[in-house]
Amino acid sequence: MYNSSIGDDIDFHFPAERFDVFIAGLNLGIPLEYEIGDLFIIFWSIFVILFVMAFLGPKEIFPKLISKILNKKTINLESNYLVNVIKWFSIIVVVSGIINYIQESFGISTLPPDSTNDLMLFLAITISPITEEIGFRLMLIGIPLFAIFAHKSSLKFFFASLWNPHANLHIASNWKAIAIIVLVGVFFGVAHIISGEPWSNGKFAQAAISGIIIGWVYYRYGLLSAILVHWATNYFIYAHILFVSDLNQLSIQNAVSNSMISTLEVILIVTGLISIAIILLNYLNEKNQKKLSV
Repeated sequence: MYNSSIGDDIDFHFPAERFDVFIAGLNLGIPLEYEIGDLFIIFWSIFVILFVMAFLGPKEIFPKLISKILNKKTINLESNYLVNVIKWFSIIVVVSGIINYIQESFGISTLPPDSTNDLMLFLAITISPITEEIGFRLMLIGIPLFAIFAHKSSLKFFFASLWNPHANLHIASNWKAIAIIVLVGVFFGVAHIISGEPWSNGKFAQAAISGIIIGWVYYRYGLLSAILVHWATNYFIYAHILFVSDLNQLSIQNAVSNSMISTLEVILIVTGLISIAIILLNYLNEKNQKKLSV
């Protein structure tokens, strides 16, 4: 799709079509030509691997947990990555919906960056769950947590701690971790409105809160869960915005305020509330079973 002729106003060439790779310090450049579609293939291959890992683990496969839910059995939400992704994505959707409603009631809109090429914007949405989670979560949360709480030093332990801080580090108090997560989350929100291609100012609150939530997901459940929550947040909303934009021949900025987007937001919020209700019911059932066992 991305390497096909889909319209005269679309340019599928990546801005930097050539770059040099230097081998073993030799001054020999090997030119490589690539397009937007090539980068999509690379990043989607990574997402496929991550989704397979999330589907299968870390302890139970996803269908087994769904079967338990349907049979009204108590489940351990931490035994499968994908269940955690669904849970925290639902929470982000509901919180973001509330923030948007409050901001719009005061006339504060949330608009994406101007783009002359919609595919470049879609590519940025595809790449950001990986690059931003490595930059903001792994580098700015994972490394400081390792520096503060690491009880041993080895390369294997270092990477294991970055992959899943909570499972590997002996963290006596969550408050230091939470303080780092909040600070990085606020910085994440600021970065969205001061970067080279900034969003409108209305994005700050939404991005900051989302950054804090995803930061907690990274700290508690690991990098895999954080990347997939970020991916879901981007794709469920902005892929639909791009679809509405193309369908109605609107700019991305105008498509954001289209009634079809409002309908999607309502659907996502309702399903998010249902997911949160299921989580709460599972938690209450778990507590009741513990009381009965005592």
